[in-house]
Amino acid sequence: MKKSQITELVARKAHITKKGAVEVIDTFLDEVGRTLQKGEKVVLSGFGTFKTVLVKDKPVVYPKTKEKKIVKSHRAARFSPGKLLKRLIK
Repeated sequence: MKKSQITELVARKAHITKKGAVEVIDTFLDEVGRTLQKGEKVVLSGFGTFKTVLVKDKPVVYPKTKEKKIVKSHRAARFSPGKLLKRLIK
């Protein structure tokens, strides 16, 4: 599902304009991003948890050139689904 499809769905179900729905969705995504940037986690009860993890240095080999390099440690976003979402998917 694309962002435009979600926007249309939110606009229809919440009885608001598409412009309003875009603003709501963009604000939500911006706030989730800012919270993760601070290193905090975002918990949406029944849906899941977004959090950041530290990925350590690791060696990689580029298959085409067989060149070996080290990917430096960095933070990455992770999502863990909640119980309700797990049940819905099964």
